[in-house]
Amino acid sequence: MRVKASTKKTNPKQETEKKKSVRSVKIKKEQHVSTATAPAKTVKNETGSGIKKQYLKTNGSCSVTFRLPKEAAPDARVITVVGDFNNWDMNATPMKKMKNGDFTVTVKLSHGGEYRFRYLIDSGRWENDWNADGYVPNSFGGDDSLVKV
Repeated sequence: MRVKASTKKTNPKQETEKKKSVRSVKIKKEQHVSTATAPAKTVKNETGSGIKKQYLKTNGSCSVTFRLPKEAAPDARVITVVGDFNNWDMNATPMKKMKNGDFTVTVKLSHGGEYRFRYLIDSGRWENDWNADGYVPNSFGGDDSLVKV
């Protein structure tokens, strides 16, 4: 009994498409895992959300960009960042809504300080930053986010 070897030719284009398909499934699976654990402090900031710091050499200050992702407040109309740096004034630092639904604002803070803050969503709900430098208990029974510059 003879076994006939396969002589089927593969189309290089089909092979490339198959590889792309497998690669996109892997990427989607990895993205799903990372977004499912987003509130944890150990999650890497891959989405651009959270806090970005740019230290300025000229005056010893730090430009801090706060970013709240759409997932944290999908139906929000107005979000402000409220904290030690603006005397917890709920109207002092409004955030701008981006095209992708995230909210962002940049403030200058003195280098070498630690500042408590939270996001106020539609004047009624408080949210912490998922990528804060730390969390500190507050007098209301919750935690405040902490940014260290």
